[in-house]
Order: sequence, then structure tokens, then C-alpha cells
Amino acid sequence: MKWILGFYGIQIFILIILIILSWLIWDRRFKNKHGQQVPKGFIRTNEVSIDPTTNKKLVVYFNPETGERFYKED
Repeated sequence: MKWILGFYGIQIFILIILIILSWLIWDRRFKNKHGQQVPKGFIRTNEVSIDPTTNKKLVVYFNPETGERFYKED
């Protein structure tokens, strides 16, 4: 009986760790591509969108060397 509780306890512990790590990685990835200062090498595109969570207008910038996109708050 004790090993069954230990087995499920370890699985729950691993699941909680995975949830916390994935939340931290997602949050960091989003913040790196969003802001006020446009990094060097990015050019403005004609694409404009509205962030549904904050209702802010976002202008899209594109880096032709890396293919990366950056969203600047307007």
C-alpha cells in the first residue's frame, strides 16, 4: 500500500514541476517578442493586429536575416 501512495505521489510531483516550468518558459518567450524598443535589424511591415487580452494595437516588425518577428505596442 505504501509503494502505491509513493508511486502516485512522485507522478503528481513531476506533473506539478512540468506545469511550473512550462508556464515560466511560455511567459519568457512571449515577453521577448513584445515591447516598446524595436531591436536592430528589424523592419516594419504593413501588418497590424490588436492583442485580444489587452486591446492594444501591435505593429509587426520582421528581421529578414533570421525570419524572427517582433510586436511593438503602438
